[in-house]
Amino acid sequence: MGRLFVQSLEGKIYSCKHCRTHLALCEDIVSKSFHCRHGKAYLFSKVVNVTSGEKEERMMMTGLHTVADIFCVGCGSIVGWKYETAHEKSQRYKEGKSVLERRVKMSGPDGSNYWVSHEAQVGSSDADDV
Repeated sequence: MGRLFVQSLEGKIYSCKHCRTHLALCEDIVSKSFHCRHGKAYLFSKVVNVTSGEKEERMMMTGLHTVADIFCVGCGSIVGWKYETAHEKSQRYKEGKSVLERRVKMSGPDGSNYWVSHEAQVGSSDADDV
């Protein structure tokens, strides 16, 4: 195994709930209207410090998608998934974007335990369209 390089973000960030590794910036949120088995989730145009699992076909509320679970590079926790392919034309805007689970998987910068600024403590969060 090689050396782990972790990218640090500046500003209002979302971080892994378990190890506080930076995952995404508030400004990269595309939608806060996503849901998963565990509650709410956010769609991001860009995430960092994650690795992708195997691609798989998954039936979601909005139809069939090819997705890959994403894992925090700091601790290995599953933090959400990435949309590889949307099989319905109306859902193609999701391709290449990632969903982070809000309630249990990530922390954020708003004081309600899932928002956090660069200097502040992190909270928690969950995400998914299933």
